[in-house]
Amino acid sequence: MDSGPFYHGTKADLKLGDLLEPSHSSNYGERKKANYVYLTATLDAAIWGAELSLGDEPGRIYLVEPTGTIEDDPNLTDKKFPGNPTRSYRTRQPLRVVGEVLDWEGHSQEQLKKMRDHLDELKRLGIEAINE
Repeated sequence: MDSGPFYHGTKADLKLGDLLEPSHSSNYGERKKANYVYLTATLDAAIWGAELSLGDEPGRIYLVEPTGTIEDDPNLTDKKFPGNPTRSYRTRQPLRVVGEVLDWEGHSQEQLKKMRDHLDELKRLGIEAINE
């Protein structure tokens, strides 16, 4: 399994030692209760998380440490993306915040618009994140 380091992108203002746990409303789709918390071993995937998560606060990227087992995120590892090129994972156990990445550059406005349009289309089609 991937040895990290692991990141979590969000708009939440967290502190060292805080735990990110499942059961909060998802940032995507119908905002259903999330059964998992997500992490990635690539800064780019964490940047997307920070930019696309809901809220008015600035995006943040945290270094996180899993407290239990992690598994491939099935939303990004299906037949369209064999393997796990984004090194994206999920877990039912908490993630501990162990640091914050302060020096990161976001995607261009054009890239953000394209991704948001894509997510809007998935929502229109009724395609939700895999949460089981």
